[in-house]
Amino acid sequence: MRGKQYHQPLKLTAPWEKDAGFGRKLKTYRNHTKIIAQPRIVMKVLRRKRIVLFMAYFFLLVLTMLNLANYKWTKEPQQCNHQMRSTTYQSRSDIRFLYKPSLAKKRQLIYVLTTWRSGSSFFGELFNQNSEVFFLYEPMWHIWQKLYPGDAVSLQGAARDMLSSLYRCDLSVFQLYNSPGGKNLTSLGIFGATLNKVVCSYPLCSAYRKEVVGMVDDKVCKKCPPQSLRLLEEECLKYNTIVIKGVRILDVMVLAPLMEDPSLDLKVIHLVRDPRAVANSRIKSRHGLIRENLQVVRSRDPKLRRIPFVDPGHKASKKDGSDYHSIGAMEVICDRTSRTLRTALNPPSWLKGKYMAVRYEDLVDNPVKTLRGIYHFANLTSNHDIESFALNMTSGSSSSSKPFIVSSRNATQAASAWRTVLSIQQIKQVEDYCHHAMSVLGYERVRTAAEAKDMSKSLLTRSRL
Repeated sequence: MRGKQYHQPLKLTAPWEKDAGFGRKLKTYRNHTKIIAQPRIVMKVLRRKRIVLFMAYFFLLVLTMLNLANYKWTKEPQQCNHQMRSTTYQSRSDIRFLYKPSLAKKRQLIYVLTTWRSGSSFFGELFNQNSEVFFLYEPMWHIWQKLYPGDAVSLQGAARDMLSSLYRCDLSVFQLYNSPGGKNLTSLGIFGATLNKVVCSYPLCSAYRKEVVGMVDDKVCKKCPPQSLRLLEEECLKYNTIVIKGVRILDVMVLAPLMEDPSLDLKVIHLVRDPRAVANSRIKSRHGLIRENLQVVRSRDPKLRRIPFVDPGHKASKKDGSDYHSIGAMEVICDRTSRTLRTALNPPSWLKGKYMAVRYEDLVDNPVKTLRGIYHFANLTSNHDIESFALNMTSGSSSSSKPFIVSSRNATQAASAWRTVLSIQQIKQVEDYCHHAMSVLGYERVRTAAEAKDMSKSLLTRSRL
């Protein structure tokens, strides 16, 4: 057994097969290659490829979402599409284009809601004198003149549409109410332009400096060169605060679409005054308000019963006819004021934090304190010059006999002048029209003529707003 030999047959292996085996790579010699198909390895490789492709797709998706989020968070909103339109008119050689301010910051827009003879001209000057404010005085005057004799209520929509354009610095809306075939309006063609600090100051005119507080002399401003509305639009675009004062919007509800517009940041300052003082001032300036009185009276409800305008047995005169329209307009004005006050007492979401009522009597009694409150509401900063201006304009010794002219006067005395001028019949008629507004705003009614003339008794109580 020990010596027994076992002989196995000799196995010859080709040179290209010597290193072939499990886990070994095939070697290639020249053009001879052997591929061994192993399903487990193939499936494993395919699984790895699928995982790699999935991970790559996932990371690509994450990067895309991050880029979109970063774009949304960092992009600043643009406020006035008009700026983009106006740049197409700029020539490359116009160096002013290089210094045009950015409009990324949302503007603060203010509308002073009031009525005729409420002290609104003086109130508007508190903004006109501020170098940070682009102020417009009664722009809807153009609508009422062009569409005369339309009644006041029917013109509310047109007035709102004009405001929508003006708050976007689109002044071309004025051309809609220009005379047919007339010349294009200029900066001096806008109502109240010759008293406007922007129109009469640099760079549109060299007559005044916007930062210097002081009334504008219309005779001086009329000598300013008329500028195109496009240049005035460019000035408008430089301001972050735009204030428009108007007496032709009768109810704050008319402004609801503008106040709900997310592209506008509109607030309303409601300037009110004792309706009996308003009626007295309307009578005093009846010749300057003939057209407006007629347009307002045309909106009266013909079905309502009204108390007699004059005492029985009184012989009517031409003056009584003028006074009738002056006081008769108070019916419409107080009715619309009452609607505004009801809305303010129970404000909808679009009005909350965006409405402020200011009594004229409080303004003239304590001008500095009231001015500071107004400026705080409008996101403006008061200064010594503006406060001194308000104080001086309300504490003068004179009493101006010219309506629509802002001048230094004893404003407190003027605010109560109606108590000695109006007849008891006129007083009661106004109180009948305006009793709800008077109750909300804190104006007490009188019972007799003697009570009205007793200047030692105040007729002011606390406002409910």
